[in-house]
Amino acid sequence: MRDPGQELRRPAVPGRRRSLVLWPYLLIAPTVLGVVFLLVYPLLRNLQLSFQSFGLRELIRGGAEFVGFDNYRELLTGGEFWDVVVRTLIWTTVNVVLIVGIATLVALMLQRLGRAMRILLMSALALAWATPILAATTIFQWLFASRLGVVNWVLVRLGFDSYEGYSWFADGTATFTILVILVVWQSVPFAAITIYSALTTVPAEIYESARLDGASDWRMFRSLTVPILRPIFGLVLCLEVIWVFKCFTQIWVISEGGPNDATTTLPVYAYQIAQTLHHYDLQAASSTITVLLLAVILFVYLRQLFRQEGEL
Repeated sequence: MRDPGQELRRPAVPGRRRSLVLWPYLLIAPTVLGVVFLLVYPLLRNLQLSFQSFGLRELIRGGAEFVGFDNYRELLTGGEFWDVVVRTLIWTTVNVVLIVGIATLVALMLQRLGRAMRILLMSALALAWATPILAATTIFQWLFASRLGVVNWVLVRLGFDSYEGYSWFADGTATFTILVILVVWQSVPFAAITIYSALTTVPAEIYESARLDGASDWRMFRSLTVPILRPIFGLVLCLEVIWVFKCFTQIWVISEGGPNDATTTLPVYAYQIAQTLHHYDLQAASSTITVLLLAVILFVYLRQLFRQEGEL
């Protein structure tokens, strides 16, 4: 008579075992292929172009010549490139400091608001965050238009007659400031909601104990909130550095890097080289340096962050 448990004790079929082993890899294969096609291949192709002489003729006829590090040498020995690098670092620093600072204040305010006001403010933040980049940029162009612009109209009504027909986008400092306001306005909602979500995970008993010991709000924020939420602040800071550093659409739509290159950052500079001068090799080299520079900045910051985490 056949043992009922015989089927259960039967060894697994080799083909079935192999399929079970391969199944997880098959599940992630579409994602891996997508990353390779959309990220890895463009990076490798860009790196290849940076070592070639690739202009408009090579784009049409092909046959690009290998020139080694000549493109990098031409960029790094030019003063204009370093001016753009410094301007990009200033642009990134100003925006990220304002974004993280304002987002932290908004998150703390959300924590203290009542339920109705909190929902209202978070809805407004979500709407601002969901606004398409081009739509938001066009709105800012209308707001600061020299004629029929809302900002000039308000300033004139307040008694500042010198702003009648004032052209904001003809001045480099004014254009830079408007772009900073635009990028900060677009970035604060994500950072604020992320920080507020992290604040809700901190036990209220910790703050109650500190308050009983006589700690002020500032002392509790500095000694409790910041150390506990340091990983979240690090995550938000890294994401904002990446987003601001590679910011292109807002700058190009409003000023195209002008006036007088006052708003030309590395992404805009690379685009200008490719589209205006048709030096796709220099554009590739500039893009590669941008990626490396961003990677170094993030590596140094994350290394410091992990070191501080180990000291806690």
